[in-house]
Amino acid sequence: MTDQTPYQRARKRAVSKFGFYKHFTIYFGVITLLIVINLITSPQYHWYIWPMVGWGVAIAIHAVRVFLPSGKETLIERLTEKEIEKDQSQ
Repeated sequence: MTDQTPYQRARKRAVSKFGFYKHFTIYFGVITLLIVINLITSPQYHWYIWPMVGWGVAIAIHAVRVFLPSGKETLIERLTEKEIEKDQSQ
């Protein structure tokens, strides 16, 4: 069992999600800029696809780590929190 309070765990999850949203926003802005630069300078070859795909893979991995349970500990923590909530509501 972890020594963190429910607030500390929730705060940690919120910070992780905020980090993902920030990462995605920067990705979207930079890729948009690269598309514009590409279409202005060399519209015959769409080179912006390479950084878009490469960085997109990193974004997808980041999303999986933030939004999907990462394993046994996370599942146990969530189940424990549900049990605590059940006990408190009775």
